[in-house]
Parts: sequence; structure tokens; C-alpha cells
Amino acid sequence: MNCVFDKIITGEIPSHHVYEDDHTLAFLDNFPHTKGHTLVIPKVHAETIFDLDDAIVPHLYLAVKKVMKILQEKLNPDGFNVGWNHNSAAGQAVPHIHVHVMPRWQNDGGGSMHSIVKNPPKINVEEVSKLLK
Repeated sequence: MNCVFDKIITGEIPSHHVYEDDHTLAFLDNFPHTKGHTLVIPKVHAETIFDLDDAIVPHLYLAVKKVMKILQEKLNPDGFNVGWNHNSAAGQAVPHIHVHVMPRWQNDGGGSMHSIVKNPPKINVEEVSKLLK
């Protein structure tokens, strides 16, 4: 496997670990957007959430919660942005699912999830709802 995150899991590439258990690893992002910007990954290779075995998904989200608690206790941020980029159209640069946990502070200049994209659909909410049935 040539995935950088798989190499971090095996220790071939060093990282600054924040949390680890049998199923997940969390480490500081080497190109942080905030102090404490942490990536949480499953230890099994899966490019997207659709590729991740359903049995591992709860472990991933529990690890995210534990990482947030660690960051809250150690860095005392005012909030967090948490999420992932799914596929290259959404900005996924490493083909291994990874959840970004970004501590936030009042007036840090960052935006909300709503600031990621501003491209309202050309159809109204009712029409979109019909497409989803």
C-alpha cells in the first residue's frame, strides 16, 4: 500500500499521536489550519466512508469524540469544526478516510461549515426533497 496514512499507521512515517486504540489513530495534521488540528483515521484502509466496514464506523466516531475531549482539556478552545472531505471534488487529498478535528477560538478568522461553499441549488428545497424519495 502506498497510502501516506497507512505508512503513518505502520510507523514508517513518524507522526505526533494524539490518541490511539485498536481501530483508530489520531495525529496532528502536518499542515495545520488551527492549533491542535488533528486527523482521526481508521487503521484499516478505506478511501471513503462508503468503503469503510460498518463495524468500524462507530469506532471512528467514538475516537473523534475522545480526541475532541483531549483537545478541549489541553488546549481549551471555544469550539470545534469537525468533518471530512469526501472524494476529490470535495477536497479529499489523501485517499484514506480521515476526519478533521479543528479547534476554534473566538475571532480566529475562520468560518463555519456554511462558508465552505456558497452555491445554492437552482431548484427549491421541495424539489430536492422529491428527488430523495
